[in-house]
Amino acid sequence: MYDERHPGLHRRGFLAATSLGALALTGCGTGDSDSDAKSDGAPKSGGRLRAAFAGGGASETLDPHLANLFADVARAKALYDKLADYGADLSAQPRLATKWESNKSLDRWQVTLREATFHDGRPVTAEDVLYSYRRIADPDKAFRAKASLEPIDLEASRATGQRSIEFVLKRPTAEFPNVLAAFGAYIVPAKATDFDKKPIGSGPFRFVSFAPGRSAVFRRYDDYWEGAPHLDELEFVVANEESARVNALLGGQVEYAHELNPTTARAHEGKGQIEIVRLRNSAMQAFCMKTDRPPFDDPRVRQAFFLIADRKELVDGALSGAGVVGNDLFGKGYEYYDDSLPQREQDLDKARALLKQAGAENLKVTLDTSAVAAGFTEAASIFRDQAAKAGVTIDVKMGSKDSYWADILNNGTLCCYRSGAMPIEAHISQRLLTDSTTNATKWQHKDFDALYEQAQSTRDESARAAVYDRMQRRLYAEGGFLIWGFADWILGTARTVRGVETKAPANTLDWARFDKVWLA
Repeated sequence: MYDERHPGLHRRGFLAATSLGALALTGCGTGDSDSDAKSDGAPKSGGRLRAAFAGGGASETLDPHLANLFADVARAKALYDKLADYGADLSAQPRLATKWESNKSLDRWQVTLREATFHDGRPVTAEDVLYSYRRIADPDKAFRAKASLEPIDLEASRATGQRSIEFVLKRPTAEFPNVLAAFGAYIVPAKATDFDKKPIGSGPFRFVSFAPGRSAVFRRYDDYWEGAPHLDELEFVVANEESARVNALLGGQVEYAHELNPTTARAHEGKGQIEIVRLRNSAMQAFCMKTDRPPFDDPRVRQAFFLIADRKELVDGALSGAGVVGNDLFGKGYEYYDDSLPQREQDLDKARALLKQAGAENLKVTLDTSAVAAGFTEAASIFRDQAAKAGVTIDVKMGSKDSYWADILNNGTLCCYRSGAMPIEAHISQRLLTDSTTNATKWQHKDFDALYEQAQSTRDESARAAVYDRMQRRLYAEGGFLIWGFADWILGTARTVRGVETKAPANTLDWARFDKVWLA
C-alpha cells in the first residue's frame, strides 16, 4: 500500500551507495526545494524564465506520450502530470494519485486520485486515466511507456468512482507504483488527440504557443493542485549546440541552460557570472552493441569489447573526471544494483584471445556518435584508440544531432548512448525485454523476459532482489550495454534564478521542476 501520509521505505541500495552520497534524499515530491537551492528569502512571483535545451528538430511534438528527449520531458512535466513520479531516491512518489493499495495476491490495485483540474477547468477523473493508459498501450503505436504499462489488463481495469480506479493486472506485480511513475505515462483528458495546437493538461503551466525545433511558451496555471508556479511564464528555447546554450546564458538571452560540458562548468564555477549546478552521477554513459547482428551477435565479441574499455580513461577524458566508472550495469547505487560483481578492468590480451576465438581478428566496426550529448564525441575518439591496441579498427561516424536518437535505436551496430536516472526495473522494462519500445541493444530473450515477470511477481523483497541479481549477472556476462561511467548532470543558471533543486538526478520529479523556480 502507498498512502502519501505514510511514505514508503526509502530504497535501501540507494542509501547504502557511498559513491552516490552527494545525491542526498531531500523532500522528494514535496516541492520544498528551497533548502537545496540558493536561498534568497521568500520566493517572488512574476517574470518569464527562458530555458535552453537541446531539441529534436522540426519533428518535435508536445504529445507527452511521445516524450523521449530531455526537452520533451521537461515540456511534458510543465503541461501534464502523472499518477506518480520518481523521487530523488528513485522511489515512486504520489502525484495525481494520493494512494495505492493492492490485494493480497498483488494482481489488483486500487488507486485514488486527488482533486485536480485540467487547464480548461474539467476535473481529472478515472476515465481520463484509463483513456491515457489505453492510448499509450495501443498495439499499433510505439509510445514510450507502453512496455512499462504491459502488466495492466486495461480491458478489465475500470473506474470504481470519479476519482478511483481498480487496476486489474495480468500477473502479480509487487512494484506496480513504478508503473504509475513510468516515463511517458502522463494523464491527458479523455479523447484528447490534438497535442501540438492546443494541448490541455493538469500540470503547473498552460499552453501559449509552440514552434517545433525552436520554442514553446507556457503560462502559469493559477489553479494547479499543488499551488500556482512563481513564474508568470516559462519559455523553452531550442539550442542544440552546447556553446549556443552557454553563450545565450552568458549573454542574458536565457536564464537556464540544460546539460553543460564538464570543461564549461570548470571554466565558470565560482566565477560569479553564472551559477553551476551539478546533479551528481545521474547520467549513465555507455556504448551500445546491437546483439542481433554481426559482429555483436557473437557474445565473445561483446565480451572482448567489455575488456577493451579503459573506463577510468573514458571518465577522465570524455567527462573531464566529472563522474565515476561503470561496470556494464545500469543504476549504480539504486535499489537492486548488484555491486558484488568484480569491477571490470582493461585486459587487451584476453580481448584479443576472445576475438580470435570468434573469428573476428582484424575486426572493423563503425561507431555512431554525435555532438548531441556531452562527452559523446570525446568518448568515441578515446574508445577508438583503446580498440586499436586490441587490433580492432573503429570508424567513428558523426551523426545528426536532430535525428541521432531516432536513428540509433534501429540502425548501425555500435553507438554512443546515455540515460538519465530511472529504477533498474524501468530500465529493464523499457530497454531489455523482447517487446521494449526503446530496445537499443536488440536484447531479445524469452527466458530473460520470464525472469523479469518473476521478479515483478515476487512479494518478498530479498527474493525479488535475488532474481534481479540473476538478470544482472547475465547482462554483465553477455549484455549489449558497455556501461563505462556515470556522469554528473550539469546545469547553468543566471544568478537571478532561485529554487533549482540540486539533489534530484536527471529524469526525477524535481529535475527541471520549473513550477518551483523563481527570479530574484
